[in-house]
Amino acid sequence: MKWRILVSAPYFLPVIEDYQQKLASEGIELVAATVNERLEEDELLELMGDFDGIICGDDRITARVLDASPRLKVISKWGTGIDSIDSKEAAKRGILVCRTPNAFSEPVADTVMGYILQFARNLSRMDREIRQGVWAKPLSRSLNECCLGVVGVGDCGKAVIRRARAFGMQIIGNDIRAISSDFIAEYSVEMVALKTLLEQADFISLNTDLNPHSYHLISDAQFGLMKTSACLINTSRGPVVDEPALVRALNTKAIAGAALDVFEDEPLPLDSPLRQFQNCYFAPHNANSSPMAWQRVHESTVRNLLDGLKQAR
Repeated sequence: MKWRILVSAPYFLPVIEDYQQKLASEGIELVAATVNERLEEDELLELMGDFDGIICGDDRITARVLDASPRLKVISKWGTGIDSIDSKEAAKRGILVCRTPNAFSEPVADTVMGYILQFARNLSRMDREIRQGVWAKPLSRSLNECCLGVVGVGDCGKAVIRRARAFGMQIIGNDIRAISSDFIAEYSVEMVALKTLLEQADFISLNTDLNPHSYHLISDAQFGLMKTSACLINTSRGPVVDEPALVRALNTKAIAGAALDVFEDEPLPLDSPLRQFQNCYFAPHNANSSPMAWQRVHESTVRNLLDGLKQAR
């Protein structure tokens, strides 16, 4: 049996030739899409009618897209998060949705710690000032003097906590699910209500997935609870943070700074008011950057695709 598969995952497209021969032997034809960050609904509506599967990134696979995809049998997501896929509607149509859990916990946690160190030790500020001819010594903090609040103690959150513990940080966590008592005891994590976490933490790391509960989880009311010296770090999903509310918090100095790897609208628009703040660090949704992790996800994504197509035969 012959299968046509659309490949739209930006990280997989550069290695597509490495898998073409293997997949061709399974009767699979790979078709590369032209994509920058993701394919939007209208772009997918023009493409999906003739494909049996898709290796996708954060494409907007909505109910309308699924309705326009009569041959679609499997959606193999490159990565972990599937919030851009209407999984409930896919299940109604018998379409299998696959992903790779715990794909990028380690590099994401490294990124979080990098931002914590940037804020605590004023590294970028001192470099910038010296280049400008300023010899100033800003007050910095040792991490063992600081409290880290982790919102979402899943795979990524746990990886952040393991690193923070090595720095001697006080750690508090919040999650809507119960967390293993063994993990809590081993890393001396105090699980608290979100309000308590926001009030006490010097650094707040968002490591939740995107769902109806977490959409705009951090907005005006939550910024109002934070210390004026607190810094927010978001490596989860952009819409977890209400960006206009973040702009207001930075404008009024309600918080000391923010670091964002993800945004509500990606790429970050050139006219975004966030760009005016020097105490706001940006990255292009790149906290997952790790060649070894990418390779594992390539293999997992292809394996998920093959398994899904075999089930559909």
